[in-house]
Parts: sequence; C-alpha cells; structure tokens
Amino acid sequence: MYVASSKLGYSGCLLSTCSSYRKWVYQFAATQQQQHKSLKSSWVVGVPRRFSSLESSRATLCSEPTQLFPRRWSVVALSDDKGNGSVDTNGYQLPPEEIREIVDAPSTPALSFSPKRDEILFLQRRSLPPVADFAKPELKLAGMRIDPDYNARSRMSFYTGINIHKFLDEGMLGPGRSVSGLPEGAKINFVSWSPDAQHIAFSVRVPEEEDGPPSLLSLWVADVKTGQARKLIGPPQVCLNTIFRLYSWVDDKTIVVSTIPASHGSPPKKPLSPACPNIQSNEQKLVVQNRTYQDLLKDKHDEDLFDFYTTTQLVLVTLDGTVRHIGSPAIYTSVDASPDCNFLLVDSLHRPYSFNVPWGRFPKKIEVWRRNGEFVKEICDLPLAENISIASNSTRKGRRGVNWRPDKPASLYWVEAQDGGDPKVDASPRDIVYTELAETLGNTEPQIIAKTDLRYGGMLWGDESLALVYESWHKTRRTRTWIIAPEDSNVEPRILFDRSTEDVYSDPGNPMLRRTVLGTYVLAQLKNSDGKSCLLLNGSGASPDGYVPFIDLFDTETGKKERIWESDKEKYFENVAALMSDKVDTDLSVGNLKLLISKESQIDPPQYYLRTWPEQRVTQVTNFPHPYPQLRNLKKEIIKYKRNDGVQLMATLYLPPSYDPSRDGPLPMLMWAYPREFKNKDNAGQMRGSPNTFAGIGSTSALLWLSRGFAILDGPTMPIIGEGDEEANDRYVEQLIASAQAAVDEVIRRGVADPKKIAVGGHSYGAFMTANLLIHAPHLFCCGISRSGAYNRTLTPFGFQSEERTIWEAQKTYIEMSPFMLANKLKKPILLIHGEEDNNAGTVTMQSERFYAALKGNGTLCRLVLLPLESHGYSGRESVMHCLWEMDRWLQKYCVNASEE
Repeated sequence: MYVASSKLGYSGCLLSTCSSYRKWVYQFAATQQQQHKSLKSSWVVGVPRRFSSLESSRATLCSEPTQLFPRRWSVVALSDDKGNGSVDTNGYQLPPEEIREIVDAPSTPALSFSPKRDEILFLQRRSLPPVADFAKPELKLAGMRIDPDYNARSRMSFYTGINIHKFLDEGMLGPGRSVSGLPEGAKINFVSWSPDAQHIAFSVRVPEEEDGPPSLLSLWVADVKTGQARKLIGPPQVCLNTIFRLYSWVDDKTIVVSTIPASHGSPPKKPLSPACPNIQSNEQKLVVQNRTYQDLLKDKHDEDLFDFYTTTQLVLVTLDGTVRHIGSPAIYTSVDASPDCNFLLVDSLHRPYSFNVPWGRFPKKIEVWRRNGEFVKEICDLPLAENISIASNSTRKGRRGVNWRPDKPASLYWVEAQDGGDPKVDASPRDIVYTELAETLGNTEPQIIAKTDLRYGGMLWGDESLALVYESWHKTRRTRTWIIAPEDSNVEPRILFDRSTEDVYSDPGNPMLRRTVLGTYVLAQLKNSDGKSCLLLNGSGASPDGYVPFIDLFDTETGKKERIWESDKEKYFENVAALMSDKVDTDLSVGNLKLLISKESQIDPPQYYLRTWPEQRVTQVTNFPHPYPQLRNLKKEIIKYKRNDGVQLMATLYLPPSYDPSRDGPLPMLMWAYPREFKNKDNAGQMRGSPNTFAGIGSTSALLWLSRGFAILDGPTMPIIGEGDEEANDRYVEQLIASAQAAVDEVIRRGVADPKKIAVGGHSYGAFMTANLLIHAPHLFCCGISRSGAYNRTLTPFGFQSEERTIWEAQKTYIEMSPFMLANKLKKPILLIHGEEDNNAGTVTMQSERFYAALKGNGTLCRLVLLPLESHGYSGRESVMHCLWEMDRWLQKYCVNASEE
C-alpha cells in the first residue's frame, strides 16, 4: 500500500498497487480523455512570469458534476452549516459557467530561446490534468515524492508538442515548424538546447497501454533545422533515472545521462513484521532544531527505498547513439561539464541518512572527474547537516556553492563559512570565497578572491578584472554589492551598492548577462557616451507612482548612470525580457543593442516586441488573443490609504466590467490578502506594482469572482512591522487588525463595497490571517475562506514564516497568534479547504482538521473540504473546479445573502 500524494496535489486515500485497481484507474482516465478529445485547446505564444499562473489553469469543459472516483474516494466536506454536522460525499461539483469558461481558457506555450538568440521554441502545454492522473502509487522519501513506476519525481507536468520559429533579421518570427517523429500522445519534459544551438534534447513518455506496464522515459533529440526528432537512448536497452537530474550537455554532441543501473532488480520489500523498533537518540545533548518538514524518511525500509530509486549509473551518449558508462553507481544529484568540456563537476549523496531533515542535508560529496570518468580530486565530503540553525542566514559548514567559473575554461570557485554557518556567532569575515584551477586541484593553495562580513549571496563574473560579489543580512535587511578584480590582489574591493532589501525605491537594477565563446554567461559590458565600459542594469524602477522599468548604463568607476530606455508611464507597462544582441564574435555597444520587451496594459495581455538601437526601431513579435475577453473592460485601480499609526498602505481594487457606481451602488466584496514582515515602516509603505499591468487570472484566483459581480480587493498590504530590536510578531494581531480596518474603511468611503457584505480570504499564511481576522475583527467581515492554512503555532515550534524564535523563546507570541487557541471566539462563517496530501512545511492537513474540530466543538458555523490527492496548491481539474464551487457557494450564501442569513 502506498499513500498517493505530490507537489501537484493528491491526498489521503490509501491506494492499492494491485493490478485490478490500477486497471480501473487507467481505464477511467482513458475514458475521460477520450470524452474531451474534441475540446483540445488552441495555443499561443508564451507570456511573462506574472502571467504564468495560467499554465496550470486550462482544461476541458464539463457541463455536469463529475464523480471521478467511487464514493469512498470522493471529495469530503465536513460541515455544520446545515446544522447537523453532516458528511457530504456527493462527488466533485462544478462552479458557475462564467467562472468555468475563464479557467478553461486556452493556455499559452512556454518560450525557450536558443543560445544564439536566433531561434525560439514554443512549448505547448496541456490543460489541467484530471485527478485520475494522480491516482498512482507514490513514495514519500526524504522530502521528495516519487513515482516508482517511472523512477521519477511524481506529478511532473509536461509539454505536448514543440514548435520552432526563427527570428528574422527585421525582428519578425519566421514560419513555425513542428518537431516531428514523436510517438502519439508523447509527454515531453526536460527540454534544453545543445551549446551550438543545432539540436534540442528532451525526455519522452507515452501513455501506458490499458493492461501494459508503465512506459519508462526515453531521451530524444531533434534537429533544429528540420524539426525531425529521434530516440537517442531509453528502454528496453537503458532505463533513465530522473529523480534528481536526468542529463546535461557536455559539448555540442555529447550528453551525460543518469540511468538506472543494470543490476537494479526489484524494489526492497517491507518486512511483514518489524525487525526492531525505530530509535532516535540525542544522548550527546546536541541542540538540533528544524522546521516541520514533510515526507521524511521514517525507518530502515524507507532508507532502502531511497537508495533503490535514487541510485544512478552515469553514461556518456553521443548524438550518433554511442553509449559509454563512466564512474560507478551512486546517488548522483548533479553533473556539470566545465566550460572547456574537459572536466565534470559531480555531486553525490551517501549514508548515513536522517529521519529529521530532507535529502538536501544528507552527507554530500563533490568531486572533479575528467570527462571520460577518470577521478581527479575530491573537493569536499560534507557530513550530515541536521543541526543547522533555524535562524535566517544559517548555512552548512564546509565548502558550499561549488561551481565552474564562467569566465575561465576550467576553474572552480566556492565559499566557506567562517562562523560555522551560525549567524549568532560573531565572525569577521563571515564568509570567504576561493578559486582554483581544476587541473591543479590539491597541488596548490586555493586563491582567496573575496571576503564578506555579511552572508555571501552569490557572484556574477565578468572577466579577470571584473566580478560582482553579493552579501546580505536578514536581521537588518541589509544587502551590499561589491566589485572586485578576481585576478589582481592589488585592487581593493569596492562597494557599489549598500541598501535595504525592503527599500525597493533604491534598487539599482540587476546586471544583464551575455554569452561567451565558451557558451557560458558573464556580465554584459558596453561603452557609454563617454566611451567608458559600463554594465547594463535592468531595473524594476519602483517609485511612488509604481514600477517604471528601465535600462541603465552604469559606470562602475564613477557610479554615473545613463538611462538608455524606460517604460511607458501613462498607459502601458513594459519590461525587458531578454538581451537579444548576443553574438559572441561582436563587441556589445549601444549601436547594436537589441532587447526583447514585453508590453501590456490594464486591458491588453502582454505582447513581445523587439527594440533595436540606435534607431530605436520597435517590431511587434507576438499577437496573443485576450484570454478572457468577457473581462476585457474590468476596472483596475491601485488605491492608497493610511493605517491608524500612519503607515502607508495600498491595495489593488478591481471592479466588474459593467459596474456603474450610480446605478449599482456598493457591491459585495472579496478581500484576498497575505501578510508580510518588515523592519521599517517607511519601506513597508512603499509602492509595489504598477497600475498599468494586465490582470493575470490563475485557476483559483479571487479575480474569478469579477465574473460574478463582486468587487475584489486584491493584495491589500498587511505589514507586520518590528523596528529596531522589536520582533514584528509580538504585535501581529494589533497590526493585522489595524491594516484590515484601514482597508475596509477605504472601500466603504469610496462607496464600492457594501459594509455588510465584505468577505475575507487567503491561501497558506493568508488562510492563517483570515482566521485571525474573523476572531479579532468580526465587525469587519461577514465570512471568510481559508485555504491550506496553519492555525496552531504550537505545531510549528521551531519557527514559521520569518519568525526565528522557538515557541520556548516566544511562547506568548505563538499562542496569541494561533486562531486554534481562540476557536471559541470565532463566530463568523468560515470555509476551510485543504489538500489531503499537503507537503508544505507547517501546513500539514491536520492543521485544518484539528481547527475544524475545535470550531465545531464550540458551535461555530464552519465547513471543512478535503481534496483527495491534492497538495499545498490544487492542480487536478476536478479539485480546482470543486474548490471554486465551494468558494462560490460560500460567498453566495454568507456574503451576497448575508443580510438574509
């Protein structure tokens, strides 16, 4: 028996692995897919990140409620809003059509640019998967969820097709050519370009036959010029292992691939009776504190299963199909070739494992091999890391962040903590960055290239005379950027930027990168009007009026900035998506600069444009249709207002397209929020976002209720501020109430919300917020919706969110913040929704179950909905639709009709 679960979400049923059950599930899934074949979605070109929530929100349309599983596997709703505490197992329901047609709108493809920026892939995406896709055996091992049939992570989303387009000289896209030769129904994953951009590689699965064995993954390649694809390696000769990293390119024609060892055999069987008790011991009196991680190893059998499914044999595969084994079987987590393709950087895990932390903290070995598999040198062998502090800026002891330098053929760099990884230890420097040639590893002393007094946060490389080093400290929210000369110890490091991470107005932007002859990416440098070499900074342009993205030329010697591009401020929001002038044989200058820019407005979805210098010519590349034209004329406004302590707050107010204030008056409103912690009240009040962005609507977004005539107050800021030595959460409840009061007062003042019909809701930490507001500010809201929340902080004793104190250090705060402790005070209707297989640290499904029991025990009007096979977010179409049905039912009954109740 295995418990079904996953990132994409499943839950709580024990599903037998017997063939009769599996046959039933696959037959049912096939039936569902056959019924929907005629409703395949059309697709358009990719969208910017904020629009990516649409990826998981597209599916076929049903006109009747669907019961996918037998009753014992149906969605379970426990409710006392009927007055009798009934258990409702009537199957999955569908929300109203106006919501369904938005969720079921066609999805857009993902985009992938070639290394030379002259070709682009359109990766077609499937609709919301049916819940039947998730009803497969699933193992929970060391913080992962594994599909034992595929020897892969479970719940992998996939692409259904690939189209290739060429960028023409004038910036337009050439005719598309589909990748051909794929098996029918191919499920495509792990798409990547060869370094020379002549081929793409990807994995392929095909749907299982009705009574046949699972279809294992195979690795394919396609010729970019012709689009013709062919299988490179796969079963029955070789089976692939995708638990960690399936493959990576070594050079233009060679790939290193993770495969299942030939001696794999059958998985270890669980003993019929236990051989011994499970024992954990701390007789050494170590201080070991960890967050509430999910899906950890539990016993020796779990350890054996982890070994079985993660052990791989590395092979080198050339494009002509030649296969050669390298190294011995081990648990390899990553393999990266050096820029000159002569060495491999190999990471692996080994025992002893832990029952307290996920696999990322297991003992880890990092080695350098020659590309033929010959061992060169061990970089480090890190021990089990169970006792990393829960405080921010904690890290592992020993060498970490080991990577190839992108500016050198085969040089490594890494960082080592000088404080033992504990931020409570005073140390200067706190971190030291080293570099060393792969060829001379162990024969020479590593070269020190940087020292940081805050926690090291990464590097961007330019050349021997230029690199940027980042450091930050969470407690003070301080971040610094240093400029160094890696190969010249006579040049003193200089601070370029020293600012607060919370102060978005002072953000100078991020340096853009360009490709090198080695196929790596380094800092893009080009000449300004004075002829000096400058960095290209891509900034969000945060300001009191909203984000106005920009591109600056930044002189690292003088600090002088020259703005060469800025977004439209009046109607549109524009943002740089990619540097397109990336030919390695040409010096980069303003005269040959090409940028891919996305452009959108409140009513127009993002489109891509190519902007070229010096003439500033703009060419439209894409023409996406509006995903939900019925909401094209929705009204959006970023509103500002103040809290009673003077803190500036803001929110995005949405009104239905046909709303007329004089005719319609105040509307029922749904307020959807998520609190954040700050150290400075001025920074907490800074403007984040833009009034000109398009409203991307995800599959469970609160904005869906615009189609139902609601006003939506989206993302009202709920800052929890702790200035100086004050801990923010010590005044959590007080500040939360003040923020909510200010938001409600503002929408009532504007006349857009009916004071008696304002509902509040949130997901995860927003669900926690919702329960607290219904308890402490019941006069503000008629009802609430809490999805996948945590309500009892005593069940997260070693910290949560940004809280670094344990419950024994801040017991009063933990208890006062916990809605569970005041369940008897909650008198307004509350809907609790949770995936039965939530794998998020801190929001285990039991949180909602226990909170519901507490509410019911005190006579509160409440309802608990547990979604089978779903995790922290909800992905199965039946689950998503039922979630929306529950939310709509609740809002209609206890918000729209609040006065009648």
